[in-house]
Amino acid sequence: MIDRQYIGHRMPAFSVDVEKGRLRFFAKATGQTDPVYTDEAAARAAGHPGLPVPPTFLFCLEMESPDPAAIRNLLAMDYRKLLHGEQGFSYHGMAYAGDKLTFEQRIEDIYDKKGGLLEFVVRLTRVTNQNGQHIADLRAVTVLRHG
Repeated sequence: MIDRQYIGHRMPAFSVDVEKGRLRFFAKATGQTDPVYTDEAAARAAGHPGLPVPPTFLFCLEMESPDPAAIRNLLAMDYRKLLHGEQGFSYHGMAYAGDKLTFEQRIEDIYDKKGGLLEFVVRLTRVTNQNGQHIADLRAVTVLRHG
């Protein structure tokens, strides 16, 4: 069983620069057809100061953590028994190319179901920009299978 003492545990914060080329690539890879995500002139014409971060791209940036497996390692979770349970995004502001975003991860909850055969770890990540503006909250649930 995962030790519940880790509920509330915070990982070291890290920052990532948002690059135009990666935004364009992500928009293309995800089939985004709105030109505000690929053309700076279209973005400015729509009232943006630059290319906006497409929906869900923050998850890609979160994976640039110095140790993307830090929580898994902290909790001694065998990656061969892990499932992606759920993922959600709550947006509070916009992020743009050229921003430096800071990610602060914490373990929000740990619980089990099916008599302990399934354990759930809920990670909440607060994202702020270089001005301290709250951009988003990312929520991810990882499932550890036993048996």
